[in-house]
Amino acid sequence: MEIIKPGINFDFIGRRYLGYGISALLLIASLLTLVINAGPNFGIDFVGGTIVQVQFDRKVKIADVKTGLDQIGLGGSAVQRFGAAEHNEFLIRTNDPLSTGDDFSEHISSALSASTDAAPEIRRVEMVGPQVGETLREKALFALFYALLFITIYISGRFEMKWMLSAATAGALIGAVYLFSLFNVSIPFLILVALIVSLVLFYQLHLRFAMGATVALIHDVTITVGVFTLLGKEFSLPIVAALLTIIGYSLNDTIIVFDRIRENLRRHNRSSLEGNINRSINETLSRTILTSATTLMVLLCLFFLGGDIIHDFALAMIIGVVIGTYSSVFVASPMLLFMAGGAAPPQRTAASEAA
Repeated sequence: MEIIKPGINFDFIGRRYLGYGISALLLIASLLTLVINAGPNFGIDFVGGTIVQVQFDRKVKIADVKTGLDQIGLGGSAVQRFGAAEHNEFLIRTNDPLSTGDDFSEHISSALSASTDAAPEIRRVEMVGPQVGETLREKALFALFYALLFITIYISGRFEMKWMLSAATAGALIGAVYLFSLFNVSIPFLILVALIVSLVLFYQLHLRFAMGATVALIHDVTITVGVFTLLGKEFSLPIVAALLTIIGYSLNDTIIVFDRIRENLRRHNRSSLEGNINRSINETLSRTILTSATTLMVLLCLFFLGGDIIHDFALAMIIGVVIGTYSSVFVASPMLLFMAGGAAPPQRTAASEAA
């Protein structure tokens, strides 16, 4: 099925500077948001604490819930509505891991019943210790980093047949990570250093496909995390799962375009790189639109109908699919041109070839 007329030739590469500007604005806004908020809003999965989900049999006020919590020494807890207003559900979060034995639910239920004059039902109690949270956070960051690393090494090997250089890059990165870990630096700083080393190696070794894929994936993850932070959403383990899924989706989209670019570079070896990239994007445009549209339809159904538990996961995926589709066209592909040394001579532009 094709929804784009065969032979159509949108000049995506000619508008790459507009794409650079949009990406730069989104990245700067995302980084500023992360700096202002001192990083993502980590949930209890990563920082430790206790979360209680409670439902009342009638409408109650948040202030009354807080009054009841204050009477049992939990006055500093964060209370927010959960789900639709008519469900009368609330999430109570504390930064301290509390004892959650059988008495805990009865204790908190009695306090809330007295302060609200409603019958509460404790539906969920979760506790994560601070050490467990820190360990989970480190493992989540490493999972994202190694996903990026091994995927890009695979791309450089597959598309440029430089498996030895890919292996050397992997060895250099592992060495860099080990060297900096000896200085007991924080995990985020360690991963930042590793990513910078990766980009420098890809640039110096002229692994242009790996460079394009890596920049696009960093672009997608950074913007998704930035939007999530801007919206005040909680960063939890399901969101990490969503980011890993986004990496896979975005990479698959990029590989489809890269495959066609590689074929066209062989088939039209007298055409300019710019022309071949533009031709490849147009030839895969129908597939890109159909895949993204059908994926978004499923995610929108999950977002609106899937319930509160999966709501944030679906939101992260929606943001990631939109950004990932955009980046495969306006970030990953133009990066090949950048690695080749810039634009083609005027007489070899896509427009001239189309004519």
